[in-house]
Amino acid sequence: MTQNHVHFPRTTPAQRKLLFETWEATGSVPAACQVAHVGRGTFYYWKSRFDVGSYPALVEFADHAPHTHAHIADELAQQVLSLRQHHPSWGKRRISDEVAKGNNWEPLVSPNTVKRILSDAGLWSGLARAAGKKKRPASVAARTKQARQSTSTSVLCR
Repeated sequence: MTQNHVHFPRTTPAQRKLLFETWEATGSVPAACQVAHVGRGTFYYWKSRFDVGSYPALVEFADHAPHTHAHIADELAQQVLSLRQHHPSWGKRRISDEVAKGNNWEPLVSPNTVKRILSDAGLWSGLARAAGKKKRPASVAARTKQARQSTSTSVLCR
């Protein structure tokens, strides 16, 4: 049985301001949450920030996403670049596997990191590689649709 997860969008600064204005006016957390259309958990999540910085603290939320990439050792980056230069037909997975093979099959660099290293060095041309790929066969749905259309036209022609 699959679970249906509900997505709740992030609250807006205006919504958070309304939440705490209503809470200050009524003194009721449930009433404030109902007016602002948020859950109680959201209220308590923002309450500590509100206690410290009042309304200006409600404008920005903490962004936990990393803003910089993890540093890759220069020797490893040079190894990736030299593998690409010696074998221009190898893709990011093959290069990643070759680096791991030289390290007793312990992965040192992911395929996406290989792509980033090659892109930074100007050795990755993803669009040109994608254009050179063979066309994928039609999906089962497309093939059956084509088959149905061909049989329906042959019946009409009789």
